Amino acid sequence: MSLGGSLLIGQSALTASQIALQVAGNNIANASTPGFTRQVAHLSTVRGRQVNTGTFVGRGVQVAGVNRAIDEALVQRLRNARSDTAAAQTQQQALSQIESLLNELSGSDLSTQLSEFFNAFSEMANSPGSSVTRATVVEQGAALSSFVREMRSQLTRQQQQVDTQIRIATERADTLLSQVAELNLAVTDAELGGLSSEEGNLRDQRDAIISELAEMMDITVLEQDSGAVDILVGSTPVVFAGTSRGLQTIVRTVDGAPELRVATKLNQEEINIEGGRIGGFLAQRDGPIGQTIDSLDDLASALIFEVNRAHSQGRPGIGLRDATGWLRVPAADQVLALNDPNNETLADLPFGPSNGSFRVVITDQSGNRHEDIIQVDLDGIDNTGASGFSDDMTMTDLVNALDAIANLNAEITPSGQLRVYTDTGYEVSFRDDTSGVLATFGINTYFQGSDATDIAVRADLRDNPDMLVVGHEHGTNENALAIANLREAGVESLSGESLTGAWLKTVDRVSVQANSANARAEALATVQQSLEAQQAAVSGVSLDEEAINLINYQQQYQGAARFISVVNELTQVLLNLV
Repeated sequence: MSLGGSLLIGQSALTASQIALQVAGNNIANASTPGFTRQVAHLSTVRGRQVNTGTFVGRGVQVAGVNRAIDEALVQRLRNARSDTAAAQTQQQALSQIESLLNELSGSDLSTQLSEFFNAFSEMANSPGSSVTRATVVEQGAALSSFVREMRSQLTRQQQQVDTQIRIATERADTLLSQVAELNLAVTDAELGGLSSEEGNLRDQRDAIISELAEMMDITVLEQDSGAVDILVGSTPVVFAGTSRGLQTIVRTVDGAPELRVATKLNQEEINIEGGRIGGFLAQRDGPIGQTIDSLDDLASALIFEVNRAHSQGRPGIGLRDATGWLRVPAADQVLALNDPNNETLADLPFGPSNGSFRVVITDQSGNRHEDIIQVDLDGIDNTGASGFSDDMTMTDLVNALDAIANLNAEITPSGQLRVYTDTGYEVSFRDDTSGVLATFGINTYFQGSDATDIAVRADLRDNPDMLVVGHEHGTNENALAIANLREAGVESLSGESLTGAWLKTVDRVSVQANSANARAEALATVQQSLEAQQAAVSGVSLDEEAINLINYQQQYQGAARFISVVNELTQVLLNLV
């Protein structure tokens, strides 16, 4: 090999050493930079050339590439762990808030309110003629109603806050996806479509964005030969190289209720997000928060219907001469059978009438009584024996049947409410309602409303507690006992659970979910910390290791310089001989 070739070998060593020193220096400079990945200069020999037959001599060294020290499989595991941990912590926070709202076992909870409500009716049964006790019963019902409405309102506000968090997180995720797409273009341009070296700083910047994105939702990252990455959520792609499909929130109506969902901006393809903060928020919105709201609504509906059913079948403390129900029925539904699915007013109620009957008692001023029985046909069978609603009772039929009773009048008010009123000198009461039709329309009831959003004690009852029904007759206590016994009685609409038992079951469910969420969040946080430590061992900068590299590359540089000096001296000797 010529002396010129030797100089080239020395030059390659100098160049390689310089580059390697720069890489080590860059690592040291960024040892504390968040998100920085240690870079490694890969040296390789330059292919040798033949100087004599069968003799090959190397031509020096070259930098084959500068790459990041990274384990892609470990990075993906860490992304998954961050996604799972973020989802678990979000669920933990939401369940903690629900527990705080329920505030069970504090003496200021719904269980206590229910107990005090039923205790008031027990006291009423013990002293049916007491006006003070009547007022207490009415006020206790008002307090219970207010407590339920406020709890429902707080749970709804929490759900709305979750919706706001979903929108904010989705907007941030959309921004991150756009940044990933832009960096994909920058990386491919810088690396010229996949050379052996990597633009480490751009890739680190992109990885930091993807890590933040993983905390928002569960993602899968696929790197292409060009250096760009594609990102998928489940099986749905959201980033293709330099193009982001974008994310947005949309509202879907499911079973008549609005539900928030996340979809791509392009084509509005709905995305099933299970991990990250977005997945955690979605799971809580439709899970524990929604379930608790539904349970509260179910409890309130059962409470309204069962109490009203018992209360409507008795005689108020003062004669009932005019009563208007709280339920408003549009004209179109007034002529449809009460059990017809097309009767939207009744179909949308969480409770309703069934096939049965009730007695109407008309009493004159002298105490003379006349009773009539009204059959409520709601068997869903027409006069031919086939399934149908053509022969079943409508609201109009009910009004006609009541109006046909002597000294009793019935009508549908302009606002669609059922009104019954007696002729002068008469009063009306009801008994043995096996159909629940009186409780459904709100005649002679205790509560008005249909669920936790609007439960309230009947307005005229609050104004005049003497309208409270205690028994079938003045001085008796059958109705008060029946309502007091609802504390432990099984309720069909609550799957046989009692009112108090059903609510305690809800509280227990939330408590179990909260404990499980706490344990899961702690376990996943530990897994994440372990994976972060593993990643730091692979990709983090060790100052001791870099110091050793500096010494090695420095000695390599000094050796190359000495080699070039020797070759130069030999060249001078050769020139002097000429």
